[in-house]
Amino acid sequence: MYPDVQGMAPQSRFKITRVGVKNVVNPIHVRRGEQITTLVTKIDIFVDLPPTKKGSDMSRNIEVISEIVEESIISPCTGIENLAARIVREVKKRHEYATYAEVSLSADYFLMRKNPGGRDTIERYTLLGGATMDGENVRKMVGVEVVGMTACPCAMETVRAILKERYDQDVIDEMPVPTHNQRNVVTLLIEIPEHVEIEANDLIDIVEQSFSAPTYEILKRREEGELVVMAHNNPKFVEDVVRDILRRLVEEYSELPDDTVVIVKSESEESIHKHNAFAERVTSLKELRE
Repeated sequence: MYPDVQGMAPQSRFKITRVGVKNVVNPIHVRRGEQITTLVTKIDIFVDLPPTKKGSDMSRNIEVISEIVEESIISPCTGIENLAARIVREVKKRHEYATYAEVSLSADYFLMRKNPGGRDTIERYTLLGGATMDGENVRKMVGVEVVGMTACPCAMETVRAILKERYDQDVIDEMPVPTHNQRNVVTLLIEIPEHVEIEANDLIDIVEQSFSAPTYEILKRREEGELVVMAHNNPKFVEDVVRDILRRLVEEYSELPDDTVVIVKSESEESIHKHNAFAERVTSLKELRE
């Protein structure tokens, strides 16, 4: 019989809020209608640890992942958040000393899009999923990370004022003028009850519609020009991106309960500064509706 060092009493008896494993990489099979997609997924698992126990039984986390991932080959899940809910229940069950468990997953995801010239391109996104279990209550997290483009409204109006000093004012008022651009990265997360379903593709659409313009892997000369014009006709701050996403969420998900948690982060990689611009809102649908 081997010694159970994890089960020994620790020298300093303090509770640990989260202990577990990170960056466990596994293929996950997801079914969408008749189509089955394989996602290479990073998985993090945590439980809390009481002050009476020296260490967590971390191998149990890996066992749970292996078993449920193998099951997904035979019976694909309907979303990585639903897989997370299954994992979190089993993890908490196997850590009998835990009162809380948490699982988060992320995976690269690809969609076909049409660029401004009508050309088909395959664009990359990040799917985010997760679940928490506090007592017997399970909550899921559905999310996406999307890269887009913003055009600065402040610099645009300053440039407009400068151009008015030099050229015909009426012409300048009727057209978009130069400004600096940013690559904007949005993270959108929605926490929902276990029985509720949200389509990640819809979240990607909401985010892309909230940029000055989307971004694309393939752009020929004319398409590049059309995209720049599109962005400059729709200048936005990072704050505007967050607020437009919040507005669209309220309009799109009127049926979701008031206690649905929403997290929106918008970060712009500035082209004329060495720093980034950032905006965030953490709220509930109840607050947004009010």
